[in-house]
Amino acid sequence: MECDVCGRVMWRWPMLPGLWEEEIWSCSWCHAATHVGGEWFEVARPMYLPVGMRWERAVADGLPDNVSHAFGIFDTTLCGIQEAGMSPSKYWWLPERENACGACRQAAGVIDDRWPQAMRGENARVSVARRP
Repeated sequence: MECDVCGRVMWRWPMLPGLWEEEIWSCSWCHAATHVGGEWFEVARPMYLPVGMRWERAVADGLPDNVSHAFGIFDTTLCGIQEAGMSPSKYWWLPERENACGACRQAAGVIDDRWPQAMRGENARVSVARRP
């Protein structure tokens, strides 16, 4: 699948079969996501979010408590630390906090810059609802 934000190839998340068959596709360049299937949409494309609202704080046994890292994808922080079983927490990663990882902050800024201004509007990404 091609990313509608930057045009690069997206990759499919491995998913376990469930009640609502849904595929999640992500772009490793701009980190845009596209959800295909599911209960409510055939294609759902979440809109652009600013850096302070886009990333969850990473949680893993091997991460230090005194540094806040942003969860990227597949058990990896935005700065590249990989720990088995890493997951996003239920809390936002806030880049402006004093204990925010500087390398995660830099990576988040680079990823944010990859989103064209035209794709940042509320209605810039088109979702297609299932027809009854």
